[in-house]
Amino acid sequence: MEQDVRVIRNQTELEKQFEFINTLIEQHRSSAITKVNTEALLTNWEVGQYIFIQLNSSRWGTKVVSDLADYLKRQNPKRRGFGKRHLYNMVKFYETYSQTEFITIASQLRLCEIVQLPIAQFHNNYKHEDFMQLPIAQYKIETVTMPNVLQLVPFTSHLEIMNRCRTNEERIFYMLYAAHQKLKTEELRRCIINQTYSSLMDKDKMLSPKMIAEYPNTEFILKDKAFIDFLNLPTKHNEHHLHKGLLEHMKEFILELGKDFLFIDSEYGVQVGGSTKRIDLLFYHRALQCLVAVELKAVDFQPEFVGKMDMYLEALDRDVKRDNENPSIGIILCPSADRSMVEYTLSRSLSPTMVAEYQRKLIPLEVMKKSLEEYCSFLQESK
Repeated sequence: MEQDVRVIRNQTELEKQFEFINTLIEQHRSSAITKVNTEALLTNWEVGQYIFIQLNSSRWGTKVVSDLADYLKRQNPKRRGFGKRHLYNMVKFYETYSQTEFITIASQLRLCEIVQLPIAQFHNNYKHEDFMQLPIAQYKIETVTMPNVLQLVPFTSHLEIMNRCRTNEERIFYMLYAAHQKLKTEELRRCIINQTYSSLMDKDKMLSPKMIAEYPNTEFILKDKAFIDFLNLPTKHNEHHLHKGLLEHMKEFILELGKDFLFIDSEYGVQVGGSTKRIDLLFYHRALQCLVAVELKAVDFQPEFVGKMDMYLEALDRDVKRDNENPSIGIILCPSADRSMVEYTLSRSLSPTMVAEYQRKLIPLEVMKKSLEEYCSFLQESK
């Protein structure tokens, strides 16, 4: 018996040691990827800066850029990413983020304090005196060091952000959001198309008082708009079609909700008295550390939806929630909702509940600017 205990103890100790080695490998691997990404961005920035200055000094015409692309290809035929179109993307990269307006906004948001980068400060590879010997020096055009915040996402993601976003506030948000959610470029593209900025920054969310009290940062974590165009639902559809479609496209649905959602089950059964009630979709939210019940409705919001959700959440908290988890929350997803009706209904609800819609809604630009400042503060506090 004692020998068995020693064997188990030794195995546990070995697993800890193995996990330590695995952590070391992942840390260095992540660091290496970050450094490669940083060097790639610096290359694009500096090349784009040089070409931008040459073009704006009227020393180069557009044909020179084509000649440069041909020259670079001859020098190294195996090198990729320096064709004419890519060179102009580098110019746009520098031009977009070297503007005084962008630098000022980034400074006001104190992004250097929010963004924890492995390399706090970086420098251009060339020495200043060497740079001053280049032909561009005589044109007295000020060069700009690449802002640290740009390191959060790779160049392919920057192309999506630059080409699809209208304002600097929007661009900064998607850099922060993509890094926080670890979005791939194609996932980021969908978030931009579906106006995640407008949805997440909207302060007019339909939340119960209990939700606000239990989860004060919910407004920066949960969206009140879900874009489910990937289902190709007809104008008239029922809950079965909606439910079935979301199950078949769960990956897209989770991306739409936020990558912290972990799907648990469909038609999840909870015991209430002598009968079993079924929750349409049950998730776990990693950041909020709680169960999330999602009820799907193919009709506009009705007050009775909240009573049903209250029952589900009570059953989850009594019989399913673990001691180390926070109170369960509910999301009622419907095509649209009368906000006055929702406010009256939720004001008496004792459960953390949210009503969300699957339709588009834009909010004023000034509201989004203010919300971005508060989102940055939220990221700073949650580090």
